[in-house]
Amino acid sequence: MYHTWMRYFTPSPVHHRLGLVCLGVGLQHGTLPTVGPRTLDHHVAVLVSAGGGWYRGADGRRTTVTAPALIWLTPGTPHHYGADPATGWDEAFVDFSGPATATYTELGYIEPDRPVVPLSDAAPARTAVGRIARAARPGNPLLEVETGAAVHELLVALRRARADTNADGDPVLAALARDAFQPLTVAEHAGRHGMTAAELRTAVRRAAGCSPKDYLLTVRLGRAKELLAATELPVAAVARRVGYDDPAYFSRLFTRRVGTAPIRFREQQGRAVHGGWSDRVPDPEHPPTIAGRSV
Repeated sequence: MYHTWMRYFTPSPVHHRLGLVCLGVGLQHGTLPTVGPRTLDHHVAVLVSAGGGWYRGADGRRTTVTAPALIWLTPGTPHHYGADPATGWDEAFVDFSGPATATYTELGYIEPDRPVVPLSDAAPARTAVGRIARAARPGNPLLEVETGAAVHELLVALRRARADTNADGDPVLAALARDAFQPLTVAEHAGRHGMTAAELRTAVRRAAGCSPKDYLLTVRLGRAKELLAATELPVAAVARRVGYDDPAYFSRLFTRRVGTAPIRFREQQGRAVHGGWSDRVPDPEHPPTIAGRSV
């Protein structure tokens, strides 16, 4: 016995230019029929939130699926999967496509080479699927845009829920961010984690979709932007704070990567804050206040 609810859509070419489009959504539970063998021309995220089953890919190898878990179905990849006939499973699926899938894959959010991904928590992703399902109501004039936006949300929720990422984010990325402003080489960063440089590159590529050098640069320039926008520190002082002893080199690097010089960036922001700098992340439920007023 099983129960199924699903909707399918055909977004227009204009909607495809938004980057991601939702092609379908479904919610199912019970002892569902086996899917495949088949090959699709688009992506599907299959979210298993309870129960278990199996997955078999192009190599013929059978992988056990235990909830919570994600099954990635990617274009051109033969696949075959099903729920355990004794226990069944709870499943939500979202079919999607669009040019942004290539970028999400490059960044490691979609993993064609890792079709079964253990998750730590399925609830946030289920919430995103629920948003798609609600947008799929008949006659919704915003259907394509609402569902497309929710696919972006779903990919972020699935990335955050990966079982190899703890509640504070990927531990390797967290350590790199903490040490980003120190004068360390990639090999020295790797040594701090008991890794080789090659192992660190693999870990950062999987977690952030880029090399350790690019990740460290992103952290440094992000902090530089914050200091330029929120303080009146001279550019040379900003450069030193983010790990560059040569302010001229920092300015050239900032200009090349950001597209504008540090001084010009500060002028564009036009919001230097007097009174100090805080690294605390504000609580959205309890924003900072001045004399009882929210700021």
